[in-house]
Amino acid sequence: MTQDLITTIQGPVGRIRLNRPKALHALTTAMCQGILDALEQWRGDQAVRCIMIDHAEGRGFCAGGDIRMLAGSGAGDGAEARAFFHTEYRMNHRLFTYVKDTIAFMDGVTMGGGVGVSQPCRYRVATENTRLAMPETGIGLFPDVGGGWYLSRLPGRIGQYLALTGARVDGAEACALGLATHYVPAARIEEAKARIVADPEAIESALSGLAEEAPPAKLLANREVIDRLFASDDLEEILAVLPADGGDFAQDTLATLATKSPQAMKVSLKLLKDAAGMATFADEMRQEYAVACRVVQRPDFVEGVRALIVDKDNAPRWEPPTVAGVSDHMIDRIFAPLPEDEAWTPG
Repeated sequence: MTQDLITTIQGPVGRIRLNRPKALHALTTAMCQGILDALEQWRGDQAVRCIMIDHAEGRGFCAGGDIRMLAGSGAGDGAEARAFFHTEYRMNHRLFTYVKDTIAFMDGVTMGGGVGVSQPCRYRVATENTRLAMPETGIGLFPDVGGGWYLSRLPGRIGQYLALTGARVDGAEACALGLATHYVPAARIEEAKARIVADPEAIESALSGLAEEAPPAKLLANREVIDRLFASDDLEEILAVLPADGGDFAQDTLATLATKSPQAMKVSLKLLKDAAGMATFADEMRQEYAVACRVVQRPDFVEGVRALIVDKDNAPRWEPPTVAGVSDHMIDRIFAPLPEDEAWTPG
């Protein structure tokens, strides 16, 4: 077990608390394995009726994964990065298929790996502090941890918009999109947890009794324009439609996309297109693992982490530098299935 994760049993409730506050509770391989171990231990324990997942001290629910480690590994043989993805995706899948009720409290930053922890849960509680995003195209990655599955199933083309731009949604928007099941004021979160511990058979009533009507979802005001601008699964077509629109939203979006990795944007669009037809979540994770193993060792990921996280000059030099340079052959190679002895399995 790692000190970055706290797993306890409180009455009839198994509790998983992310405990890496200086890194906004970003996940490490050991944390993912610890969650897997706890879920397995409690699976057959009849005294444990449900599982609550939250963060310990500090702001943010979970800011993602251990990006610096991944970039360092990707610059080398990639073995440590592959081990992380393999374990993390098994954790995502275990939560997705877990037989007992799971409740995630997304109070604060919920990005990347944090989305992967929260979205498989049956109950997903947002607050006024929630800031949920999949910002991976900005570092040459893609919305993984099941992002293809979740984003491809959002209304209209909002998933494509969020995947390409990395835009953040607040708690109200998360509720409106179905990414959260309840909107509970942060000041009442501890009361919600206490009610669940007192009666784990009445989770819905505990959360509903403390929930408030969420404010209007600002993102939905742009639903029509998003559906129109992001109607295509072809990135070149999207980038042709945006400047022709002339509206402020389109121009701001075009400026945002100009900062993202062309390769990552093309990968993300194909990921969502494929995911929409996936039969099972395991199929999605198998494909995401193959893509992640390749993308993590491509130049854009190492460069994106350097520019945005290490040096923080916000001036990544993408390779290829243009959308036209990202060939169909390159994308096909990234998405090719792994050999059977290297492929991801649920465990």
